[in-house]
Amino acid sequence: MTSSPDARLSSSRTGAATGGTGTGRVLTREGWPVAGASVTLLSAEGRQVARAVSASDGSLTLTDVPPGPATLLVAAPGHDPKASTVVVPPGSWPLGDLRLVRHGASPTPAPGIWVIDAAHSSVTATAHHLGLSAVHGRFTSFAGAITVPDDVSRSHVEVDIDATSIDTGNRQRDDHLRAADFLDVEQHPRLRFASTGLTRGDGGVWLLDGDLTLLGTTRPVQLRMAYNGSGPDPWGGTRAAFSATAELHRDDFKMNWNQAIGVGVTVFGTTLKVAIDIEALLQPT
Repeated sequence: MTSSPDARLSSSRTGAATGGTGTGRVLTREGWPVAGASVTLLSAEGRQVARAVSASDGSLTLTDVPPGPATLLVAAPGHDPKASTVVVPPGSWPLGDLRLVRHGASPTPAPGIWVIDAAHSSVTATAHHLGLSAVHGRFTSFAGAITVPDDVSRSHVEVDIDATSIDTGNRQRDDHLRAADFLDVEQHPRLRFASTGLTRGDGGVWLLDGDLTLLGTTRPVQLRMAYNGSGPDPWGGTRAAFSATAELHRDDFKMNWNQAIGVGVTVFGTTLKVAIDIEALLQPT
């Protein structure tokens, strides 16, 4: 009998025949720990044989668990409960990551105009340095909106980024990035992205196509985007969360400054990895 993918129980047969121990974590769909989740194991006859409550990091331990088929129940405030069938082996076994979906989460955001909350969002870029390590930077000033019609595939995204707000945590490096070798903020103080199409990919991923204008050059780019759910905030509003990744090539935007330090090795790689996390507020109609 095959166990649930969420439980991912081990097939090892070490340990005593009874009194096994199961360990795992309760997480949100996006991978954040869920504290205070109740995890209960029921025997084939429906009798409770083990129970635990997840800690602040989402971890839990079920102790003195008899082997055999069972039902695993996971429940937490604000999340939809989940049940799965498992086969408990003797001895110690890992439950793995038990993921819950926020209560009331919809597969797509509600129609309307969602304005980006920059204070709770991030736009970051990572470059390869000296062929060894990664340098991370972020833009601290940006604004934009996501327009969602009834047909979500016709959604439109526009984002405007202040190029002068680049921040890598090092003043000398930031000054160089703002100079003509890279962002040339005196001539091109802003970056702009405007979407041109949205299609559904595999595994809950959306492919967001658009035009990125950087250094006065506009090129098509594609973002792999995920909708991470929505819900009420403490101030009477409704918020939604989105995440996206993309790879940009500096040469496409004529950002081709570099300095060779050896055969085949340069100071900065030509590929930039972009990661975006957005929280947006639904505007009243």
